[in-house]
Amino acid sequence: MTAPTGTKKAKMSAYFRGVRAEMKKVIWPSRKELINYTGVVIMISALVAIIVWVLDLVIHGGLRFII
Repeated sequence: MTAPTGTKKAKMSAYFRGVRAEMKKVIWPSRKELINYTGVVIMISALVAIIVWVLDLVIHGGLRFII
């Protein structure tokens, strides 16, 4: 087993410095882009829900016919 290279406090400090550095690299979307992306996600989710609902009806009908 290897010996720890630093204290817990030093490791946490280094971790949060790394997080802060990465957060500075993020390109945040504008309000308009965020609204557009949210709309796309909601529409795709609704479309997938409708497709699953229709498939469920078809499978349920087919099983009802067999049984």
